[in-house]
Amino acid sequence: MSGLRLFSTTSGVTEVMPRLAEVEAEVQDLIEANMQAMLGVRFLASEYSTGPVHGGRIDSLGIDENGAPVVVEFKRGTDAGVIHQGLYYMSWLMDHKAEFRHLVRDRLGAAVAAQVLWSAPRLICVAGDFTRYDVHAVREHRRSIDLVRYRFFGTEHIGLETVASVSGRPVGPGACRRRPAAEALGSTRAGADKAMAELTASVDEVLLGLGDDITKVENRTYLAYQRLRNFACVCPPRQTKLLVYLKADPKEVDLVPGFTRDVTGLGHHGTGDLEVQLRTERDLERAQDLFRLSYAVA
Repeated sequence: MSGLRLFSTTSGVTEVMPRLAEVEAEVQDLIEANMQAMLGVRFLASEYSTGPVHGGRIDSLGIDENGAPVVVEFKRGTDAGVIHQGLYYMSWLMDHKAEFRHLVRDRLGAAVAAQVLWSAPRLICVAGDFTRYDVHAVREHRRSIDLVRYRFFGTEHIGLETVASVSGRPVGPGACRRRPAAEALGSTRAGADKAMAELTASVDEVLLGLGDDITKVENRTYLAYQRLRNFACVCPPRQTKLLVYLKADPKEVDLVPGFTRDVTGLGHHGTGDLEVQLRTERDLERAQDLFRLSYAVA
């Protein structure tokens, strides 16, 4: 289980006593208005109708940092049906890819719509709490599911805590998430030397070892390591170095030329404003504190 992450919409003082929302719409409206900051998901639509035949409304639809479609379902308290309801909508989504692409194109443009990552669809359930049966149930399904507990603190703050995060089994051709990192990044095909392949594998081991709530997602141009949001992105190894992009704030890091770089506003594959350049296992040892820092803020 990850730690509680507190979000504020004002600079007010946090009240001590946590509470549930008065109505479900209270938590849904707040998270939809701040979905990218809170969940790492770009908001697309609220109460999206699945049509007269299917007969439902998806609480929220979005697309995450890696281009994966996301269904978000909200419940005010504990509701045994939230996972099954969300999976019902996930099945609808996978049968209506063209409709989703049109929605993405209308909201975010044709370039984003062309890069939807159908191999990694996600369900995020946000509720007042979950039972042990819910936590067990998510491990029995083939989809990627995040169970997120919320609490309000006063009227200006909300806390989110990941109760369970499960990686789905592969969906579609070339969708394996558990391939060795060096193979997934194409290092052998690119002719990277053995040292770079071994370094890539070591980075993969270190990043996955930071917690049991980590999902590894294979994008077309990088590997993303995420909790709810990406905390690290590893690009294909170059001839002499491996580039890792982190969510840690570059302004809070003592930058070292040739090792760390602030890439805020600069185009690059993956997400994150702190670039870490790894050439040797010793560089990886130096980078581990930065990895932990980025994991903590994701």
